[in-house]
Amino acid sequence: MYLARGSSDDDPYVWLWVLGAVALYALISYGLAYRARARRGSAHPAHDALHDLKDREDPQPPENRLVSRVIMLCGAGLTGFVAYLTSGAVRVLTVGLTVVVAVTVWAYYDHRTQTRAPARR
Repeated sequence: MYLARGSSDDDPYVWLWVLGAVALYALISYGLAYRARARRGSAHPAHDALHDLKDREDPQPPENRLVSRVIMLCGAGLTGFVAYLTSGAVRVLTVGLTVVVAVTVWAYYDHRTQTRAPARR
């Protein structure tokens, strides 16, 4: 009987990389929202920034959504390409650096194109 398993070349930690990228996106998005709230003079910038993350009910315009997804997919493709070309400790370092740069660009673009909410006081 043949059991469905990943091939021996599959990285067993791929889900950890994916979860790490999503967590990094949330952390960077929170940091950008916190900075924006603090600059606008919010009385509680940490609380308001947290609400900004979960209150994204307005969908992005189609052109912004497309650009956001292209940035996300290009970052993922570049990360996979870097992982394919390297191995060992160099792989961990280069993939980590590529993920940080790609997710930062993605989060920054989403932050800059989102609709602005007024500061809560």
